[in-house]
Amino acid sequence: MTTPQPDPFAKQPDPNATPGQPAGDPAGQPYAQQPYGAQYGAQQPYAGAPGGYAQPAAPLRPDDEKTWAIVGHVLPIVGVGFLAPLVIWLVFRGRGPFLEHHAKESLNFQLTLLIAYVVGGILSIIGIGLLIVLAVWVVQVVFGILAAVATSRWEWYRYPLNIRMVS
Repeated sequence: MTTPQPDPFAKQPDPNATPGQPAGDPAGQPYAQQPYGAQYGAQQPYAGAPGGYAQPAAPLRPDDEKTWAIVGHVLPIVGVGFLAPLVIWLVFRGRGPFLEHHAKESLNFQLTLLIAYVVGGILSIIGIGLLIVLAVWVVQVVFGILAAVATSRWEWYRYPLNIRMVS
């Protein structure tokens, strides 16, 4: 007959425990049970975070906020269209009301112009579409510059010809 071997993973009594100390860690506290799905030793969210999510980023400095707002109006003029204001709005959302306003205004204006460009492209079959595309390009350049200048003066600019799709 063989003798049973001790289980190497069984909890062993603490040799440093004082008599009468409850089982658990050396401080006498019971072992903390990990929440369901948590990995042993994984970094847990800090206590100040609601729901365990990271806190939102700090607000931008006023000069950075103004710079990014100007960039959101100027980059569409040089050919990136609605992508620049979209990225600026998504990245800096909630970090400053001035920047958020201008990013949404520029995004809405660029989406409105995109619709006009598509209509002009379709109507180019009959010839008038080329005039529409040229007029839309002139409107984009003129209003983009006006918006950038107004933004540099800390004005809350609103495009006059704008369908507000993103609010």
